[in-house]
Amino acid sequence: MGDSADVSPEPATSAAPATVNSGDTSGSHRIPWLRIGRALAPAGIFLGVRLVGLAVLAVLGTVRHVRLGDELSSWDGQWFLGIAQGGGYDGVPAGLADAYGQRSAETPLAFFPGYPATVGAVRFLTGLPLLPAGLLATTLAGVAAAYGVARLGLLVPGGSRRAGLIMVALFAATPMAVVFSMTYSEALFCAAAAWALVALLRRHWVLAGLLTSAAGLVRPTAAGAVVAVGVAALLAVLAREDGWRPWAGGLLAPLGLLGYLGWVGVRTGSPTGWFDLQERGWGSRFDGGAATLSFAGEILAGGRSVLEVVTVLVLLGGLVLLAVGIRMRLPWPLLAYAAVVFVMDVGSNGLMNSKIRLLLPAFTLLLPMALGLARRKPGTTTSVLVAVVLASAWFGAYALTGWPYAI
Repeated sequence: MGDSADVSPEPATSAAPATVNSGDTSGSHRIPWLRIGRALAPAGIFLGVRLVGLAVLAVLGTVRHVRLGDELSSWDGQWFLGIAQGGGYDGVPAGLADAYGQRSAETPLAFFPGYPATVGAVRFLTGLPLLPAGLLATTLAGVAAAYGVARLGLLVPGGSRRAGLIMVALFAATPMAVVFSMTYSEALFCAAAAWALVALLRRHWVLAGLLTSAAGLVRPTAAGAVVAVGVAALLAVLAREDGWRPWAGGLLAPLGLLGYLGWVGVRTGSPTGWFDLQERGWGSRFDGGAATLSFAGEILAGGRSVLEVVTVLVLLGGLVLLAVGIRMRLPWPLLAYAAVVFVMDVGSNGLMNSKIRLLLPAFTLLLPMALGLARRKPGTTTSVLVAVVLASAWFGAYALTGWPYAI
């Protein structure tokens, strides 16, 4: 496939022109509702699922006497809004602190700038207050991500439009998908990463590189997209395919991630400055999975809480889905991307109760489920999706209103 879009010309026809009834002009004014509905389907499914989640959250919040706005901007959301409010990293409110209750001038640098900058732009363009601007930015990013994952469900071998729409429903209802309705950066990251992978599958190398670079300004898990785009570009260069475009895509891909890590290194005076901040403020460092394995053993033996048990089950499920994807021979860049995100999550000894959220960017792990459900009867597929949506809605609401720690 070349670097241009796949556009096929209309087939020629030798049929005689149809007779036109000059007395009937209603056809020219008919609204193409079916076409509009198909175009809006990914957005409608994503927003519908998230509205269910918000409704359940509102009910549980009322029972526990907590304000919905406070919950939707809690934990990391406060940091992102603090950076976005106008002063950048040097203007974050003094009341915010790391996981140990400490704060230095460098602590805010642990949070990547892409999402706060987007919130600031939405706030400037709309004139909205800070929290509504943040929630609008998240919602728009989530819709953009929905269209991206829908396209992936169509492009993969055995894919279809139905599989893409099922993929959207699963994506919007993954465990801890409540952050797709919060002032968190996952929705924006997933939007950039999903469309980067779509561009990669279509061999739009420059676009894939630019979107991966943008993702690198949002979250460190952009490393997964950097690997996928970089290796694919290298293989194309070695095979002498697509001219200069793989070179450009491969070189552009890491710029955002490396650029921000380098800038933090300059600010902190250490090339490992960002990683030092993570370890010092949140106890997060790469240990090869030792801490996660120990945590899983303790939880499966004792089962201290619902959230911790579900965390272990989700991590195990992610590993199984990765193996199934490999067996199904899904496109290797999608598997490589998910594998890197998975390893980064499991291999870190950071906050264990955040691991479900940190796995959200590995959305390509949902492809085997989407493709499988697309082959089932509509009634079966609908029943499964309804159950998943309701379970996700309850779990997200519980994580915010019933679980006392950060997610």
